Amino acid sequence: MKQCWAGGFVVLALLALPAASAGAQGQTSSRENRTGSELKQNYPNPFDTETRIPFSVGGYPNCIDPSRQYRVSLKIYNVLVQQVAVPVLQGGTSAGQSVDNVFLTCGEYTAYWDGRVRGSNREASSGIYSYRLEVNGSPITRKMTVRK
Repeated sequence: MKQCWAGGFVVLALLALPAASAGAQGQTSSRENRTGSELKQNYPNPFDTETRIPFSVGGYPNCIDPSRQYRVSLKIYNVLVQQVAVPVLQGGTSAGQSVDNVFLTCGEYTAYWDGRVRGSNREASSGIYSYRLEVNGSPITRKMTVRK
């Protein structure tokens, strides 16, 4: 039981940070300076059955080295910090590929999540979830709401 509470506190702390920094600066996205990556708010939010998550890699559109490859992962977690899903890339040559340790060049991308729990056909329940973009080991986290 203590582990559940500890996990819940960690998630709440992580969820509060991006919201506070984005709201204080009036931004609609979170940028990580070391890789120049950006994680935008999913849309629609809140959502019922599916959502899209836009993100950019490598300082797009001002790419210094357009051919450089970045290791990218995007994962969705519940409030107990349990991985719920890994979205897939939408559009482009990598469409349909899970965003889990994929190599992408500098650019803008959109990930798609069908609202289902990974490894099952079950829909994710209503609640707040966090999604975490990791580019070359540098994370950016935002939150989303599932409303049934």
